Amino acid sequence: MEFSIATLLSHFTDDKLVAAKFLEKKLGCEDEENIEKLQIVLDALERIGILEKERGKYRRVPDNNLIEAKLRCSSKGFCFAIQDQEDADDIYIRETHLSNAWNGDRVLVEVIKEGTRRRSPEGEVKVILERANPSLLAQVKKNNEDYRAIPLDDRLLFELLLQQNGKNLEQAVDHLVHVSVVRYPIGEHPPIGIITRILGSDAEAAADTDIVCCKHDLPQSFPEAAEKAADSLPQSFDPEEIEQRIDLRHLLTFTFVEDTQRDLTPFIETAFTLEKTPEQYWQLGIHITDVAYYIAPDSILDKIAKKRGTTVYLGEKVIPLLPQGVTQGCSLTPGRDILTVSVLMTLDKNGQLLEFEIQPTVIQVNEQLKYSEVQAILANLDDISPEQEALAERLKQLFFTLSPLVKAQRIQRGGCEIQLEPRSPYQDEGRLGVILGSSVFPVRSLLMELVVIAQKAVADHLYALGIPALYCTQPQPDWEELEDLLKLIANLGLDVKLGSEEEITPQDYYNLTQAFGQSSAVQVLNYLLKSTLKSAKYSSHSAPHFGLAYGDCYLHCISPGQRYGDLLVQRILGVLFKEGRDRRTKQTKTGVNLRSSRCHGEINWNVLPPSVQETFEEELHLVVSHLNDREKLAEDAEKDLDGLKKAEKMKERTGQVFRGLITGVQSYGFFVEIEDLLVEGLVHVSSLKDDWYEYRARHGCLVGRKNRIAYRLGDQVQVEVKSVDYYRQQIDLVTVSGGSEANSDDWEDE
Repeated sequence: MEFSIATLLSHFTDDKLVAAKFLEKKLGCEDEENIEKLQIVLDALERIGILEKERGKYRRVPDNNLIEAKLRCSSKGFCFAIQDQEDADDIYIRETHLSNAWNGDRVLVEVIKEGTRRRSPEGEVKVILERANPSLLAQVKKNNEDYRAIPLDDRLLFELLLQQNGKNLEQAVDHLVHVSVVRYPIGEHPPIGIITRILGSDAEAAADTDIVCCKHDLPQSFPEAAEKAADSLPQSFDPEEIEQRIDLRHLLTFTFVEDTQRDLTPFIETAFTLEKTPEQYWQLGIHITDVAYYIAPDSILDKIAKKRGTTVYLGEKVIPLLPQGVTQGCSLTPGRDILTVSVLMTLDKNGQLLEFEIQPTVIQVNEQLKYSEVQAILANLDDISPEQEALAERLKQLFFTLSPLVKAQRIQRGGCEIQLEPRSPYQDEGRLGVILGSSVFPVRSLLMELVVIAQKAVADHLYALGIPALYCTQPQPDWEELEDLLKLIANLGLDVKLGSEEEITPQDYYNLTQAFGQSSAVQVLNYLLKSTLKSAKYSSHSAPHFGLAYGDCYLHCISPGQRYGDLLVQRILGVLFKEGRDRRTKQTKTGVNLRSSRCHGEINWNVLPPSVQETFEEELHLVVSHLNDREKLAEDAEKDLDGLKKAEKMKERTGQVFRGLITGVQSYGFFVEIEDLLVEGLVHVSSLKDDWYEYRARHGCLVGRKNRIAYRLGDQVQVEVKSVDYYRQQIDLVTVSGGSEANSDDWEDE
């Protein structure tokens, strides 16, 4: 069964009756075996009261007192069901009421005991909607004649019985392996798994990218059918297609690529042009490769891209959204005609966007430049060959004039910039939701400014036309997440004035980043500030974007070959180009230009046919949760790899001494950020042998009873690396020197 219960139930909306045949088509149940499995699931959901049957069709039972949540378990067996609503109570689930659900699973929970002021409500898992662990990392143990897999994640409180599948299980004993779940537990019967790969004798012997891919169940290849479909895509297009597009092949067009070497050929999705209008305004063109032209809805390539959701970047290793046959064919390589969707923007001398058009186009790239090459050209403008003069002039205008003007517009509305190096090749702000100010390649940060306003223009256009869109939103941070950082800033003597404690604004973050420049610990402070931001998310409704200081709407559209959400937006634009109604009735003599911002405010009719509008609305509603989950998984995987690399680096430096900054204090010890490496470790209170230390929560410090030494937020310390747990990415430190003198306030009663 390829679909989850969550996916099945997502097709039941608005109390509508749904036929089994409709579900078969939507869920890809094409053979008798899968159709029979679907019917078994429908019968089971009807029996437990989730669905009801009427005239041979099914509908979701409304208000059946079941709460959708995600399980979060601890290694000690405590489990809570975490609801999606931020202010909703967590529901305690006893081990006997888990119904064989595992940590991370999405479930339906019934509350069996109401909560009190001091105790959480208690519940029981009734339905497992979606399994979070189709595979896992484990260590193999032999028990009599049985081979069992013990999960490395100690929140997974079970063992799997291993089946033979051609692997030598005896050789796998005491080794780290990747296990696929063949059968989840049923009643008293344990789960069953098969070994798909032996990774090494332990975590440290395995490759870090293999650990991350296996831990997060990231596919490392495509099905053969998908590869064939990608290779069979046309290498050229019908010349008649050009007649339906705006021909921009005469413009000087250039692309930018990162300097980092990865295991796949760079997939270039955006190209740029810059011209002057007769009125001496800027005409900036951002041209996006038209992946939607090649990837048909519901095709095998579309289904795989939808399932993957996004490209994952693990250092030099790439887990792509689409097979290389697609990316090579769509990549904006120089010297050939390429179909694109172009955002053509007119900006005034202050960098203010005056108007724009979104058009299907055909372009030809003249130059492909690495960021280092761009900076070399800009640094040697007086020594440019005649062949490069035109290109150098465009780059000079783009990065020395236009982009700084656009950046000034962002600063004026309160958008901040965090001084950290970008890790992903995306040319927009990505999942982080904020522009990163690269010191190595500042032109890259300046390019982000231009890409962001292009995506904002597309969002404004679809919103103004009343067309469904997949928006990108970022909630404001929680004040609690910022409190420790503000205490740290105060202890460092930085003067920062924020607005109301009830609501954090983008301007507050801008003020913080400006204040950080006064500190010698600017890199650490920016790193900590980044961690307080909430990840950007997809939404089928327009919503504010905190990091970019947009209060209405914003979306992503420049990477349709790397993010499925961008592909959907491009597909919506394609339908607008072909089926959009530019006038209220056929009898109306003149219509509006649906591809131009000039039509905003002039439309009082449905631009798309009702059936098309409804189809897009339904599709976006169904896909939002899945894409957010895939983005979260990619983010977790990328962070995991970063953590493993840091742990490996610190294990090699066991016994060495580093300078660090205390960034967190708890009753059990304090956390130190090693400034030069941006690596965090823990000094456990038990390692402080020189005195008995008491925790003073109000002042955020540990204080020695006799020696009056305090370890507080912002204190500089010298620490030695004591030990490193590579897999758990835990670094234990001991102090060599540092801290500060306790004052009388530290001894006040709390």
